[in-house]
Amino acid sequence: PPTHAWWPRASCDDACVQAGAGHAARRATVALRVLLVLLLVPALPLLAVPLPGRSWAQRAYCRLVLRSFGVRITVTGGPLRNLPGVLVVSDHMSWLDVITIGAVFPVNRSQPLSFVARADVARSLAVRMMAPIIKVIPIDRDSLRQLPRVVGVVADRLHTGDTVVAFPEGTTWCGLASGRFRPAMFQAAIDAGRPVQPLRLRYHHSDGRVSTAPAFIGDDTLLTSMRRLLFARCTVARVCVESLQLPGTDRRELARRCQAAVRDEFAASARQELPRLHQLVSVGVEEFL
Repeated sequence: PPTHAWWPRASCDDACVQAGAGHAARRATVALRVLLVLLLVPALPLLAVPLPGRSWAQRAYCRLVLRSFGVRITVTGGPLRNLPGVLVVSDHMSWLDVITIGAVFPVNRSQPLSFVARADVARSLAVRMMAPIIKVIPIDRDSLRQLPRVVGVVADRLHTGDTVVAFPEGTTWCGLASGRFRPAMFQAAIDAGRPVQPLRLRYHHSDGRVSTAPAFIGDDTLLTSMRRLLFARCTVARVCVESLQLPGTDRRELARRCQAAVRDEFAASARQELPRLHQLVSVGVEEFL
């Protein structure tokens, strides 16, 4: 349970998942997907070998993982610039976000992408298995005092040329609504003097409706979320590359710019459909964050 006022929470629950549910896949399709996932796991250690083309291989592997879960990916918007030391920010709905971003974002050096993640998630077996293709910067949300240290680590990574991915909402939402971008992590881009790349990330059914199949919310376990995705007929991950944002000097203003970049009219209409389910229930200590 939350231990302090700034703990980010979303009021998403099973009702959200049902609202965005779609048709189920055939049993044979599900069986094939499970087989493909199991076949991909042993290949993970090979991605740690420092060979030419490693960055391309890591992106290709992430795309294969998406396909094995029945997910197609589309990328629109501006070009993804291969710049050193970029802070990437996106909406946050699922563990699948990490794979989706890893499938499209180029890495300037041979180092894998760095992701800011909750400490308990960073310690999980699934994340430790992904070590060859992602580096995790753990953040303990139980301790407010550790936040400046994490911001410092992110700034150092950016300064040395690493690409760091953060989810400023601080928690996952169902996809039918979203939370406020909290300013804390944007301070790292300001301190390092590096740009921020906002990505608009959405999951849809093949007919264009918002899909909640990948959602990782409420009482979901990782296996529950994976199973729901495996049984979905077809999921489309849509990544829209928004305009690169210069850091400026005010983290709150930078957070507002990036949040505005990833929101769209569709997200606003989706929030209006389920207003009682999607209210931010913890406002937080905004003056600190």
